[in-house]
Amino acid sequence: MNDKKNRLLEMIGIDKSFGRQQVLKNCSLSVQRGETVVLIGPSGSGKSTLLRCVNLLSPADSGDVFFTQQNISRGEVPPPLLRQRIGMVFQNYELFSHLTAAENIMLAPMTVLGVNRIDARKQAEMLLAKVRMPDRADHFPDELSGGQQQRVAIARALAMKPELMLYDEPTSALDPEMIREVLDVMAELSAEGMTSMVVTHEMGFARRAANQILFMEEGEILERASADDFFTGQVSERARRFLDQILH
Repeated sequence: MNDKKNRLLEMIGIDKSFGRQQVLKNCSLSVQRGETVVLIGPSGSGKSTLLRCVNLLSPADSGDVFFTQQNISRGEVPPPLLRQRIGMVFQNYELFSHLTAAENIMLAPMTVLGVNRIDARKQAEMLLAKVRMPDRADHFPDELSGGQQQRVAIARALAMKPELMLYDEPTSALDPEMIREVLDVMAELSAEGMTSMVVTHEMGFARRAANQILFMEEGEILERASADDFFTGQVSERARRFLDQILH
């Protein structure tokens, strides 16, 4: 049920261009608290740009973005304050190489929220256990695998206790054997009720974790479906062709 009181995010009529190229065209969507929404589609379809419009990393040219029923697209909410409430995990881990895993996680709570070092360390250790890395707190990024670094990046985002998590193709830079460990952590967070938007080509994750799947092409949202409907073919011919290409 699409309960307005339970709606965390709503985007209405989002347009975005870079120079003469329009990359988003009249995109609208809503995300309920506790939902996992997966954005899929061919490369260049605007998925990552739409995700970046959510936390104002790439503000929309027109349209409205409501977060907790507040319009955040009119310059009334400072982007740094918004990003304290919306975590984001990128394709590349972007960890500080001179800081340990724990220190990477501790940094924002200490500098932004004023958490003391002892409490920040306890939280970092708890989050590392949550992402299945309880024994890696004092390892530097270059001592970790790609999958481990991405899980540290997830823990770092969780350290700010976000209301919404954004994942921009978080496994695209990983070797195949490392992808599963990251997706498992993401799926567990979704199962625990973390509201998430995920750009991914990993259809196994979409089938397992998504409440809602949005199919995008050429800057437009062409299809919205539950995971069950999407994977049983109750979608458009274009969406079915894309799914067949990905799966086979």
